[in-house]
Amino acid sequence: MENLSFDVFSNSCFGFLGPNGAGKTTLMKMIYGRCRRTVNADGMMDIFGYDPAGNELSIKYLCGVVPQEDNLDEELNVIQNLKLFARFYDVPAPEAIQRIEALLEFLELAEKRTSLIRELSGGMKRRLVIARALLNQPKLLILDEPTTGLDPQVRHLIWDKLRQLKNQGTTLLLTTHYMEEAFQLCDRLMIMHKGQNIMQGGPKELLKEHIESYVLELTDADASEEFLKRPLPSDIRKDSAGQTVRFYSNEIDSLKTVADNILTGQYYLRQSTLEDVFLKATGRMLNDRQ
Repeated sequence: MENLSFDVFSNSCFGFLGPNGAGKTTLMKMIYGRCRRTVNADGMMDIFGYDPAGNELSIKYLCGVVPQEDNLDEELNVIQNLKLFARFYDVPAPEAIQRIEALLEFLELAEKRTSLIRELSGGMKRRLVIARALLNQPKLLILDEPTTGLDPQVRHLIWDKLRQLKNQGTTLLLTTHYMEEAFQLCDRLMIMHKGQNIMQGGPKELLKEHIESYVLELTDADASEEFLKRPLPSDIRKDSAGQTVRFYSNEIDSLKTVADNILTGQYYLRQSTLEDVFLKATGRMLNDRQ
């Protein structure tokens, strides 16, 4: 990790984007004390007034953590998993039951309260892990790729629940590989690459400042080889990767003119997205840690 500096405001969602190996999960683990900084590391972390280097338990009591993997106890049912976790935080049994029932209703799992873990779908398990992370009523909810591998319906349900949590006063830290998820949920983002902060800002701010407004994608470069030899207008930037060529511009009419001159090959014109910003910042080729 080098020169990482960021502030997370209360009742907001701060997201971390980056290729595999960029350091996102390691940074999250540092925040809640699971992974320690090196002894000679400069700088500090302040999590609600605590530094994880010396106040790991204090931070853990204030945080809920949703790890990448669903590490539920397969031998227990839904209620038993949550009761066991509540004991780690010394939640009195009657209060634990009230919290569990409320969370199962909130995450639409009430009908599965006595189901064994192996009987749950992937989306149900993910929602149960989120419910477990909320048992101690955390001020900070840390989510490490919370919707990876889930179908769109479950993903949107979880997005809706996370928005509700934020509106109710919970601060969210999120890592994700879904650019739409980051755009939908995050108030601010940091794009990381090889342990460094490449860029930081709000999703719309990053789009406005770091990428052109429109992109024309040509997905078969060989079919349009002769066309690609022609000079382009000065307001168009070309970006090639494999068989796909992308033309970026703030002027949609310029890209329409280019499209009209493409005789063969598949192409389409669209607005730029956060994924375009991400790939421009981190590169389109796999690095040695992916």
